[in-house]
Amino acid sequence: MSAADPKRGLWALGLIAPGCALLPSQLVLRTGFEVFWWIGPIIVLIVIPVLDWVVGEDGSNPRDEDYEMLSGDRYYRWCTYLFLPIQLIGLVIAAAMWAGDDLDMIDKLGLAATLGFVGGIGINAAHELGHRAERLERWLSKAALAQSGYGHFYVEHNRGHHVRAATPEDPASARLGESLWRFLPRSVIGGFVSAVELELERLRRKGLRWWSVHNNLLQAWSMTLILFGALTLAFGPAMLPYLLLQALIGIGLLETVNYIEHYGLLRRVRPDGRWARCSPAESWNSDRLVTNVFLFHLQRHSDHHANPGRRYQTLRSSDAAPQLPAGYATMILWAAVPPLWRRVMDPRVLHHYSGDITRANLMPGTRRAA
Repeated sequence: MSAADPKRGLWALGLIAPGCALLPSQLVLRTGFEVFWWIGPIIVLIVIPVLDWVVGEDGSNPRDEDYEMLSGDRYYRWCTYLFLPIQLIGLVIAAAMWAGDDLDMIDKLGLAATLGFVGGIGINAAHELGHRAERLERWLSKAALAQSGYGHFYVEHNRGHHVRAATPEDPASARLGESLWRFLPRSVIGGFVSAVELELERLRRKGLRWWSVHNNLLQAWSMTLILFGALTLAFGPAMLPYLLLQALIGIGLLETVNYIEHYGLLRRVRPDGRWARCSPAESWNSDRLVTNVFLFHLQRHSDHHANPGRRYQTLRSSDAAPQLPAGYATMILWAAVPPLWRRVMDPRVLHHYSGDITRANLMPGTRRAA
């Protein structure tokens, strides 16, 4: 245990997520329990929520005087770098199993769900790497997005979402009263369109055309085409439905987290009519220890938006931020049931704005909370 970071030895446990892609065959072989093909959803939706409640709050924040030391410590970078090869090896093994005849359809679906959850969490690793200035880490971010085919996230998240978060213009910021199932198509389609527009604008400013090697979207999408093409050549088209299914599950997991992170929150408008800078008050915060480690401090989302340049190990939990009643893993379950979600979260949004619903990010035409 380090005085600067009491969780230092725990961060390697974040590699359990991509490890889920390697574990199913061995667990089934050694125990005979075929339920282990579904180990990804089991860990994320059952084990982690239980551990969050049992273990409780994190409660540790890095000190200001340790910031530079923590930021420069390459141990933390390797905890994210290693995510990628483990993730890729697991996908290759899964593709071979999907193409074979040893598993029945239910088991293959379970393996696809597990790989989908790994891919969704892999987008979180890509999120961490994509915020960095180092060229290598930006390329690794695009590579981590290849499994889910969501390469445009690299552009939209950094140059779209972080500019517009907690405003009606942001497709990835959920509105008060908006269900997850209504949010998902709006965010997926809106994020894609936004990414294309942003990259087109950047290329025009640089005097470049769309079909350029410098196009970030084409770079990221090419990685998916190469990966999926190589797997198809190696194992045949029979595994393609499961490969596509795991990508859809990964995308769904990412967008569900997006739904949670800014639900109902709205930035202030400055006297000049422009949106104020994003503060900790415009992102939901959670500080459950287990999910903090599993998702590399993604739950400290308030500090991340207020200080997007900070590496995950330096993020702080802020009392000034609105607090979720549970960790992300539990909130994902609640978000899937809109009446339950609204019963839990709508009162918290109203409380955050002292009962003034007009200060919240509302669904168009909304007049009052349900």
